[in-house]
Amino acid sequence: MKSPDYPDVSASSEQVSAASVGVYDRDGLRNDETQWVIREKPVTLYLNGREVVTLLCAGHHLDELAAGFFYSEGFISAPDEIEKVEIDETAGRVEITAGGKSEITERLWQKRTISSGCGKGSLFYYALDALLSRPVESKFRVSPRHVLDRVEDLNRLSETYRRTHGVHNTALASAEDIILFRDDIGRHNAVDMIVGHVFLNGISLDDKMLITTGRLTSEMLIKAAKVNIPVLVSRNTATSLAVELAGSLGVTMIGYARAGKFTVYSGRERIDAGLS
Repeated sequence: MKSPDYPDVSASSEQVSAASVGVYDRDGLRNDETQWVIREKPVTLYLNGREVVTLLCAGHHLDELAAGFFYSEGFISAPDEIEKVEIDETAGRVEITAGGKSEITERLWQKRTISSGCGKGSLFYYALDALLSRPVESKFRVSPRHVLDRVEDLNRLSETYRRTHGVHNTALASAEDIILFRDDIGRHNAVDMIVGHVFLNGISLDDKMLITTGRLTSEMLIKAAKVNIPVLVSRNTATSLAVELAGSLGVTMIGYARAGKFTVYSGRERIDAGLS
């Protein structure tokens, strides 16, 4: 699969709809306006003919979303396992045909957990023990300026957010540049699209940052660790379980990256103020 020119910004015209609304103030005065709202649609993912999960999403980059989800959750371990991807946008269906051992699906399904994400997505933590035994290894270092500059870059990229305020933004970045950008109504979906793209295109991640506008929860942390991303950054806060796991998984986890400062929950050794 050929990589697009970077950064790949989602086509916002396909993600928004116009809504006629009434805007009221405290005195009951109303202005009739047209406002943009983000589109939301259910998309069901199938693996080898079996329905696995239905995600609520904005409905774009569905091949990346499906590949990223199945890889992040352990159903697929290598790109060459994928034999075919079929997308039916009208029906909201993505079917992936893949090789490999079918019994893994049964074991993962038994480990399903309802996530804290938008749409109450399903997460499959079968691989967590394996992840804890092989934490992220990377010599990547980043300066505080690099972190804050890339967060500012992310904030500038999403036209859809500026029009609707209804999406989470996610970017894959080097110290110097945004490499890939995705947005969606669900923060997990946006991350899965990033993961799916790099999984399908063989992009190295041990010198990259994953930047998101969503909360830093355990499932977000696990997704980053699964693909060997050493630095996870958010404008938002972290949960207690994410903080507990971050050190064991070897991930530098950064929250509250805004207004010229940020909080480092784990992995301070990768923050190097001496870098230019």
